[in-house]
Amino acid sequence: METKAQVLYDFTAEPGNNELSVREGETITLTNQNVGGGWIEAKNSRGEVGLVPEDYIEIKQAQPFTSGGNAASLDLSLFDSHIPAPASTAQVDVAQPETPVTPVTPGFSPTSHDETSNGNDPWAVFDNNASGGVSNNWAAQPEGTETGKTSSNAWHSGGHVHPQAYQGAGAEDDEWDEEWDDVKSSGGYAESEAGEGGAINRGGAHGSSMKIALNKFPGFSKSGPELYLLSKQPAKGTKLPVYGGEVGPVWAYPDYQLDCVVADPKKGSKMYGLKSYIEYQVTPTTTNKPVNHRYKHFDWLYERLLDKFGSAIPIPCLPDKQVTGRFEEEFIKMRMERLQGWMSRMCRHPVISSSEVFQLFLSYKDEKDWKTGKRKAEKDETVGVMIFSTIEPEGLPDLDLTEVEQKCEQFNRFTRAMDDGVKDLLTVGNEHWKRCTGPLPKEYQRIGKAFQNLSSVFTSSGYEGEAALTDALTAAGKTYEDIAQMVAEQPKKDLHFLMETNNEYKGLLGCFPDTIGVHKAAIEKVKEGDKLVATGKITTSEKTAMSKRASTMSYALQAEMNHFHSNRIYDYNRVMQQYLEQQVKFYEMIAEKLRNAHSQFTTM
Repeated sequence: METKAQVLYDFTAEPGNNELSVREGETITLTNQNVGGGWIEAKNSRGEVGLVPEDYIEIKQAQPFTSGGNAASLDLSLFDSHIPAPASTAQVDVAQPETPVTPVTPGFSPTSHDETSNGNDPWAVFDNNASGGVSNNWAAQPEGTETGKTSSNAWHSGGHVHPQAYQGAGAEDDEWDEEWDDVKSSGGYAESEAGEGGAINRGGAHGSSMKIALNKFPGFSKSGPELYLLSKQPAKGTKLPVYGGEVGPVWAYPDYQLDCVVADPKKGSKMYGLKSYIEYQVTPTTTNKPVNHRYKHFDWLYERLLDKFGSAIPIPCLPDKQVTGRFEEEFIKMRMERLQGWMSRMCRHPVISSSEVFQLFLSYKDEKDWKTGKRKAEKDETVGVMIFSTIEPEGLPDLDLTEVEQKCEQFNRFTRAMDDGVKDLLTVGNEHWKRCTGPLPKEYQRIGKAFQNLSSVFTSSGYEGEAALTDALTAAGKTYEDIAQMVAEQPKKDLHFLMETNNEYKGLLGCFPDTIGVHKAAIEKVKEGDKLVATGKITTSEKTAMSKRASTMSYALQAEMNHFHSNRIYDYNRVMQQYLEQQVKFYEMIAEKLRNAHSQFTTM
């Protein structure tokens, strides 16, 4: 029996990629459901066969028929009477698989994708919860130390490769989702969401892209920062020292600043050429040996960094996924530039850049080295709030939490205000970009045409003594047409970099509410210490340990604040200098053209 499916969303096939264009409401026949990678082979009513995204269709269930041709009506009441009662109150509802419950990492606000990526305020959680946006119910949000694992143990790549570079885990089977998603990112600022420029950030302040699994034994773990505050487990992993600097607590910065270059995109294929992908060459400055990575590999790295460091360090999102236009030259160039910006920012962070998983991504030696490192990273137990167990304030005294709370609130207000300022600049920049590529050049073109039309009128007079005037008028008209072209091209030379930097900071600032929320929740728990001791939930020594560990969390937060401020000052100095230098060149070129036009008119 043929399996039918109904199309839920429109999908436009990529040319030459063996895909099938379908429309919402259309009924298609499934010809191969085992393609893998999130795709299904199907045939439409016109007999055309191709690949369709699995999530874009709904398979129609075959109904049993009676001999009379009518669907049989089954009486399920008998089965209902034999269903056993649930063994615990922690029920799992399997009746509605379409709306799964997404487990929430303690300390992270359960904001939706739309809330975070479409310009809504990620700080709104603090306005509604006096405890800092995190539940004070110890059992409300169970969290273990083991995060969700990717079902795949391997990657697969093929097609075009870089002969001078290791080809990634090329011999492995790829069981990950393909490089498409329901969200479509815009190709430029003029078409961007909410006038903020660039593509929509995936998940915004961590958002829905997080893949945190429920703890296998929720009854044996606590929720929120108390998992660390009351932990009796010895610290695991590399120690992360915090030192007292001139501006306050700082991370330990390396002597050599790591950087990398993302370049040389190549189109590859897999599944015997049925599916294509873009692979980028990543070359770290430490080894100068390139490795190859697809977008999904960057996504894997993002998930690992978010799982491990997200409670202490804001991890900005990657540039968004896209359904169509993935192989267009302009999109590939834009994605490569944004991946470069993301990787450069990660390289500049002393904790992230020195972590095992980041070093693995940049400099794995061969397939075996990659597979071993990848599995080790996915089994890492020092994740979430347990990352604080590796932080060691070197020779620093315990902090007064009241003073720390004031600094935290001050920084929270600053980041909120900066977020508003960044979004405002993106909106203004986006509007200016539209004017520069739309009505403004047309105005200069109209002026130029008007001068040339007047020159034509003067020529028609037949008067011999005005040739110099008509030539000068014609030249002035062409000058204004040249200026129109310059105006249209200028945003790519100056405004583009300013917009990209602010787009990066919009994503980074959107992460801070969650990071600050973890810290505020920890302070609230310490404040409850006397009550917890009185009720016998913790001992006096455990309360003392809680205060000491909350002090460690405060040092980590302040080190991150200082890292953010130093990077902010550097980034905005650099990008504003670049912007104004290009503006000066732009207006000097216009002035030179106008001077040349002026010189052609005779002084009477």
